[in-house]
Amino acid sequence: MNGGVAAAIIVYVIGVLIGIVWGDGRPVIRMAYALIWPVGIAAFAVTLAILLIASLIAFPGFAIALVLAGMAFWALR
Repeated sequence: MNGGVAAAIIVYVIGVLIGIVWGDGRPVIRMAYALIWPVGIAAFAVTLAILLIASLIAFPGFAIALVLAGMAFWALR
């Protein structure tokens, strides 16, 4: 098993255990929250991506600067 995958599984299991032990609500509710907690992380990533795309449309100067920085990074690597 890859080291990164093993670390992700360990973090997930620790998060589940914390949610079950210290969660608020009945045991069934705590179990459900503990099992779906990574959805919040994915929602955060999607929100950031949407905000980045919106900023590219709302602030064209930022979009140009981002493209130029990407081109410079690509040229220098």
